[in-house]
Amino acid sequence: MPIKTFKPYTQSRRHMSVSSFSDITKTKPEKSLTKIVKKKGGRNNTGQIMVRFKGGGHKRFYRIIDFKRNKFNIPAEVMSVEYDPNRSSRIALLQYRDGEKRYIIHPVGVKVGDLLVSGPDAAIKPGNSLPIANIPVGTFIHNLELAAGKGGQLVRSAGAAAQLLAKEGDYAHIRMPSGEIRLIRVNCYATIGQVGNLDHENITLGSAGRNRHMGRKPHVRGTAMNAVDHPHGGGRGRSKGNNQPRSPWNQPAKGFKTRPKKIWDWVIISHRNKAKK
Repeated sequence: MPIKTFKPYTQSRRHMSVSSFSDITKTKPEKSLTKIVKKKGGRNNTGQIMVRFKGGGHKRFYRIIDFKRNKFNIPAEVMSVEYDPNRSSRIALLQYRDGEKRYIIHPVGVKVGDLLVSGPDAAIKPGNSLPIANIPVGTFIHNLELAAGKGGQLVRSAGAAAQLLAKEGDYAHIRMPSGEIRLIRVNCYATIGQVGNLDHENITLGSAGRNRHMGRKPHVRGTAMNAVDHPHGGGRGRSKGNNQPRSPWNQPAKGFKTRPKKIWDWVIISHRNKAKK
């Protein structure tokens, strides 16, 4: 997927780049697979901001994605490859032999007209979904389940791929895109191949306006706030008052481990931070 650049007729255009969308085959979504999702601006049911710097942005329909792939042994033809404003990857529209249509995340190499199958006996080719127990060691996979039947929760963004390293008993060793190696049960489903839209990471927004268009508000520095709003706020000039870097809620920001130790922490064989034992 090529990236399109522009002549610098403004300062923001100089560094801006966009996708050429040459891989898109259909511009309007399947109406039966869309729903309206109202924006909340990062607020909870009481109106309190729980996620900062969210708000505004363009209206968009949510596309209902089939992360479970639970129509087993029924071939589905790829009808189109479409843009999804809710995620970095493209989505593919499947039509099954019984007439039902579903969206899936579009893998690399899957084209319009291809036939995809989900189930234990599916072939090892991009876009097919199988239990990890039936996937050969060394295969690149995406859309991994954490619990059998719950639907894919891991490795779903553009260009992402995990690798199946080994299988021992009821668990498989999976190398995640972050470099972390973790255990996942072999009865969980995964999709063969790498998520498409590989050039997404090379796109440069180039202007603050494009960020606002995506619903992201400016990320305000703590030192620019008042002392009542942030531990770094207040003072004369640019000063954080001799404080260690920390969040607005006084949690240390550098070197402080925030990942909770849970009962299932044993499933992590090798951490993404190689220095951590």
